[in-house]
Amino acid sequence: MEKSPPAGLREVFLEEVVEEWAFDGQEKKRPEAAGAAGRTANRGWAEPAAWGERRGGGKTSGPGAGGAAGRGRRGGRARRGGGASLRHPGTAVSHGRAAWSWAGLRCPEHLRRGAGVSGGRFGGRTRLCGAEVGRRGPRAAARAGRAELEGAGERSAGGPRGPGERAAGGPAAAPGERGGDGAPSRAAAGASAMFAGLQDLGVANGEDLKETLTNCTEPLKAIEQFQTENGVLLPSLQSALPFLDLHGTPRLEFHQSVFDELRDKLLERVSAIASEGKAEERYKKLEDLLEKSFSLVKMPSLQPVVMCVMKHLPKVPEKKLKLVMADKELYRACAVEVKRQIWQDNQALFGDEVSPLLKQYILEKESALFSTELSVLHNFFSPSPKTRRQGEVVQKLTQMVGKNVKLYDMVLQFLRTLFLRTRNVHYCTLRAELLMSLHDLDVGDICSVDPCHKFTWCLDACIRERFVDSKRARELQGFLDGVKKGQEQVLGDLSMILCDPFAINTLSLSTVRHLQELVGQETLPRDSPDLLLLLRLLALGQGAWDMIDSQVFKEPKMEVELITRFLPTLMSFVVDDHTFNVDQKLPAEEKAPVTYPNTLPESFTKFLQEQRMACEVGLYYVLHITKQRNKNALLRLLPGLVETFGDLAFGDIFLHLLTGNLALLADEFALEDFCSSLFDGFLLTASPRKENVQRHVLRLLVHLHHRVAPSKLQALQKALEPTGQSGEAVKELYSQLGEKLEQLDYQKPSPAQTAETPALELPLPTVPAPAGL
Repeated sequence: MEKSPPAGLREVFLEEVVEEWAFDGQEKKRPEAAGAAGRTANRGWAEPAAWGERRGGGKTSGPGAGGAAGRGRRGGRARRGGGASLRHPGTAVSHGRAAWSWAGLRCPEHLRRGAGVSGGRFGGRTRLCGAEVGRRGPRAAARAGRAELEGAGERSAGGPRGPGERAAGGPAAAPGERGGDGAPSRAAAGASAMFAGLQDLGVANGEDLKETLTNCTEPLKAIEQFQTENGVLLPSLQSALPFLDLHGTPRLEFHQSVFDELRDKLLERVSAIASEGKAEERYKKLEDLLEKSFSLVKMPSLQPVVMCVMKHLPKVPEKKLKLVMADKELYRACAVEVKRQIWQDNQALFGDEVSPLLKQYILEKESALFSTELSVLHNFFSPSPKTRRQGEVVQKLTQMVGKNVKLYDMVLQFLRTLFLRTRNVHYCTLRAELLMSLHDLDVGDICSVDPCHKFTWCLDACIRERFVDSKRARELQGFLDGVKKGQEQVLGDLSMILCDPFAINTLSLSTVRHLQELVGQETLPRDSPDLLLLLRLLALGQGAWDMIDSQVFKEPKMEVELITRFLPTLMSFVVDDHTFNVDQKLPAEEKAPVTYPNTLPESFTKFLQEQRMACEVGLYYVLHITKQRNKNALLRLLPGLVETFGDLAFGDIFLHLLTGNLALLADEFALEDFCSSLFDGFLLTASPRKENVQRHVLRLLVHLHHRVAPSKLQALQKALEPTGQSGEAVKELYSQLGEKLEQLDYQKPSPAQTAETPALELPLPTVPAPAGL
């Protein structure tokens, strides 16, 4: 009659089997066993060295320990007292089979045939797949004091021990610690927590298997039953699986492929449910599915299914949203549709998501203004509105907002707050781009409730054409006149949209163009309705910050002198240019000695200093004449730009456009008077106190250094030398300029002409002729 295995050993082995069969969802990765066991077993793996080191006393003979025993050699005897062990070199079934044979139980005949286990009982040594396995399992060795191997005739080294002692004489393990650092125990505990949701669905997990093996009398049968109940229930599969075994395909790989396929089908089915049938019915199905599956949301393999269900629900239950928000991993994994439902009730969290995008947007705009490329055709305002809306930040914000009006209002509030705090007009650009991006996607839920939508749409068309024609001017005027009493706050948003630099650029260019047309028509500015409307829009945009800051939503009053004095003066400059150009084209006999006027009326300079509207129009007139290569008009107006309203002449946008237009006057940089007027009389007056001016001047010189007179170039290089407080951008540009100047090599004197050395005339020696000749 067969003797039953010792009770202590049975308990230890149960723990071993439970750990090996824990549902962690991942294939165990073990290094190959050394020696014949690793070579002969297709799926064999040896015990990591750390497991042998945990044992305490005794020299381990496992991998990394150098011991002969336990390395898989044929006929090698296992060291009994060292505490080293070797896990199974076969499948999980063969592990349970071999280990129980090692423990002194009889292995069923059909299992022995399948895995090559020698039959019968044997004391301490098992031949499995051609390799001898004679060492203890990692848990059994750790508790060797309680286990006696039947037929071995010896105990672990050190004799009997008390229940609190370790196998090798070390200190007793703390309660709950199973030898060593307890890492496997913690990993098993983490896996159990991850798969705890399976119990809610009536699916067995590792805890169920542990309880079954602890209470059963025949563990192998219990394991077989567990596999049958929880495996793929297909009769034809039972005969196919051994075929996979013959090809060395792990069962885990097969089941994982089946699982992945089923998961993909389930995801497709969830998406189909969300798009078919009546809204109430499909949402009810999705809610029921979410209720049943949400307990598995932390299981990585099934998490996409749960997230897909939540994604298609227009309103996820509040309790589940809070659970997702409280877990960082779940929050990052959920779709943006779910995040919108979280954000709409959590403004601070939404602000944390939006803030990096807003910073990135501002940096991109500033980087474009300081681009090293100087060109009239490719400048800051060259991209079309639709092209700009395809930018990364605008697209991400559009996706984050979706159709949620509340989130859209939050973004607008963020933009207003940042605009008030920083006075950075690029936030106004983003406000208009976001609205038009939603317009492109036909998001009627937002566009229909934003009172600025049609106004922005019309203005966007004007920006695309870079001109406001009469038809669109009347449409814009209709929107302004349509603001009803009690709705004046709309003017705040309209002013912010008009404060967009792209809108200001379009309105200013249209204003200058209208002034030129009025000169040809011999009409005064006050008699042009289109011009007055452009000035009205321009004033509303430039007063955006003051209006939002004061919360007084009224259109700013138009200065009468701006229309009756400043604009006529500007038109007189146009007449002066035209008169001078016509005179230059006359025949020599009819040409009168005419000099171009080089002074500015004092009133004109005063307007530039005191009125923002006048300053804006005046600066764009300077850009216009520069683009026309009108050197005389430019030199005439430059002294008036030294002091302007709010230093607008030294703003990044104006300097960006001016330096690009100056590239058209490259030939003029060789003239001393032109360089003195431009650099000494205008740009360098602000360079020491404004670093941005220094950067723009360096950009200009890097591009046109080869056209500047050498003596002037050296003086400019010295004047623009960075100080200790200068930023890295200035230092980098200055370094680039230095490299360019070294290539020109102006400072080296021309080499002296070397005198020609007279050729040496040496007499050739006379050679006597041969006698035979």
